[in-house]
Amino acid sequence: MLRGMARRAQKSRAQKSPGRLKQIVAVYRMTAQADPKVGWIVLLSGLGTLAIALVIGFVLGHPVYAAFSGLLLALLVMVIVFGRRAERAAYAQVEGQPGAAAGVLQSMRGNWDVTPAIAVNRAQDMVHCVVGRPGIVLVGEGQPGRVTNLIANQKRRMARIAGDAPIYDVIVGNGEGQVPLRKLQAYMMKLPRNLRGPEVTEVVKRLRAMPANQLPMPKGPLPKGVKIPRMPRGRMR
Repeated sequence: MLRGMARRAQKSRAQKSPGRLKQIVAVYRMTAQADPKVGWIVLLSGLGTLAIALVIGFVLGHPVYAAFSGLLLALLVMVIVFGRRAERAAYAQVEGQPGAAAGVLQSMRGNWDVTPAIAVNRAQDMVHCVVGRPGIVLVGEGQPGRVTNLIANQKRRMARIAGDAPIYDVIVGNGEGQVPLRKLQAYMMKLPRNLRGPEVTEVVKRLRAMPANQLPMPKGPLPKGVKIPRMPRGRMR
């Protein structure tokens, strides 16, 4: 029985390994398309870390220990560098596409309720609604002048049922007063926590109870396949 369990465990690991390897290869290929030097940068970062560790080891008289520790540290540095380059490449590929901000918002960790495109116009400017511990956050993307009007309309509409929940608004972009797409998750995580868990649930229920004609959806489908690599972040609980 124990042998059978061991064989099944080995078979399970063997089946999972190719999947993980394929994922790593897919992420590397995607990153290399936007960042052709990523392979060399990751390799040099690892070799540089190992070289520094070896120099310190020889100076202190412990080269073997330094080589072992340096190898582990080099692998860690390579993983971190690759993760950051992959994240940057992913953002570069989706930036500027309608609905890109919605993809980033939906990939956030923590207790967030995201409703994409609660308001949209013919030019594909849109506003997304996010409810979490900070309150209600209206996230706009598109031409700033048009998006500002869309956000203002939604803000007035939601203020009637928001109660004590604060309503924030932000426009995604690279202009003054805007939040770049790659920094959107960090911006959301830094907002003050004004509501408790049950209060967040109550706000979500109120918004979902609004008449359907007050939450217009876009006529065209939102872009699919917008995936942003998740980096370690603090969770909103």
